[in-house]
Amino acid sequence: MSTKYDVVVIGGGISGMSAAKLLFDSGLSIVVLEARDRVGGRTFTIRNKQVGYVDVGGAYIGPTQNRVLRLAKELGIETYKVNVTERNIMHINGKSYPFHGAFPQVWNPFVYLDFNNFWRTMDELGKEIPAEAPWDAPHAAEWDKITMKQFIEKHCWTKAAREFATLFVNVNVTSETHEVSALWFLWYVKLCGGTTRIFSVTNGGQERKFVGGSGQITEKIMEQLKGKVKLERPVIRVDQSGDNVIVETLNHEIYEGRYVISAIPPVLTTKIHFKPDLPTKRNQLIHRLPMGCVIKCMMYYKEAFWKKMGFCGSMFIEDEEAPISVTLDDTKPDGSVPAIMGFILTRKAFKIAEVSKEERKRKICELYAKVLGTEDALHPVHYEEKNWSAEQYSGGCYTAYFPPGIISQYGRVIRQPAGRIYFAGTETATQWSGYMEGAVQAGERAAREILCNMGKISKNEIWVTEPESKDVPALPIMTTFWERNLPSVPGLLRFIGCSALFTSAGLFAYKKGLISKVFMFP
Repeated sequence: MSTKYDVVVIGGGISGMSAAKLLFDSGLSIVVLEARDRVGGRTFTIRNKQVGYVDVGGAYIGPTQNRVLRLAKELGIETYKVNVTERNIMHINGKSYPFHGAFPQVWNPFVYLDFNNFWRTMDELGKEIPAEAPWDAPHAAEWDKITMKQFIEKHCWTKAAREFATLFVNVNVTSETHEVSALWFLWYVKLCGGTTRIFSVTNGGQERKFVGGSGQITEKIMEQLKGKVKLERPVIRVDQSGDNVIVETLNHEIYEGRYVISAIPPVLTTKIHFKPDLPTKRNQLIHRLPMGCVIKCMMYYKEAFWKKMGFCGSMFIEDEEAPISVTLDDTKPDGSVPAIMGFILTRKAFKIAEVSKEERKRKICELYAKVLGTEDALHPVHYEEKNWSAEQYSGGCYTAYFPPGIISQYGRVIRQPAGRIYFAGTETATQWSGYMEGAVQAGERAAREILCNMGKISKNEIWVTEPESKDVPALPIMTTFWERNLPSVPGLLRFIGCSALFTSAGLFAYKKGLISKVFMFP
């Protein structure tokens, strides 16, 4: 015996729940089938007496993320700013250097030119890539053939710039530079507003968090959907060979829908048996999109000792032996429950996953003590962590990444329906892909595609421009005249070489009497 619905949504993360909410509010009958014993997907708010609440999954939001800000406001969830009032720390070659701002300060002129040229090049090339169709970029095939490692080696001349650029990739997409396509990464950064917006706290992607945790978004939607969300229901079969789409779960429950929305990471659809088979390119695509690798760690202390030292808790750590690569203050907005959040990324997460939780905790404390220069870091009062790579129903975090050659060849099918199956998930977004914002955009877009197909809205209503949040307005990303016009390192070297050659030729001509002294030295 099966129950019939207008739409069956597979996946109770932010994308699936956003789709379900929009369809439910539009008067359609829906059901959400979620594999886990909770909603939230790659967001997960843990609550206990030691910490109150903590986001062990997706947590950060900021200006230009207008859909998730609008949704949170509708649900009565407030935001607060992540603390970056005091100084950040850049830890490199065993030494800690305090600084203010999004990026570490650089005093070596060659390194400065190298950094400046790298960020400028990424942003300029990103402008050539269509947000909704990166595979149509003028240089799509060329850029998709190379990895970000090759891109960095081509554009960065100094060791300092190469290493920080590597950290930039690791932090933003939890994968290695040799694993990801340059085209895909340039597109990903573009969708997040460019290199400064994606990496910044103030006026950037990490500016804020939700009071009470991001898990409330899906929990509150679940309350509104009044029993339409079924937990612990992994989907194993989708059959659209008949009049309705038949969806079967692992416990052999049957759900019938006129349409289905798949709102899970692309690779997880390989766990589902489809009848008829998925289209060739979709089937090929889902076997080619791995997930990133990250362990999120929160270290709690009796007091925020780092603030007394004039530090905000934000650290960038360039040390191959260090487990954590980047940190942010995770203290509650009222100053209670002091904590430092740290990410163990990609190769380091893979390596350290084998040791015990206590051993990870010890290594992290020792690292913080070294970077901050105080033994206070050795004495936490509590520790929380989440290894997303071990999650069966995520496969990893933050998002799926595209290896070289995939996005230009298979990418264009990522949002294409397969019969009556429509695809959501943050990977299909055209703004802030990989983030909660991208998840909301993708879920609502898939829902509107179905509403359009049912004749309830027109085609030009599928893609909706979201008004800017009045509560979290975006400031423009400004660049100085020098940032726009300074030469790259090879450009400077060519200039110096040409100048030296011109000067030598001039001196030779002067000595031979071919030009006057007045002309040479006015």
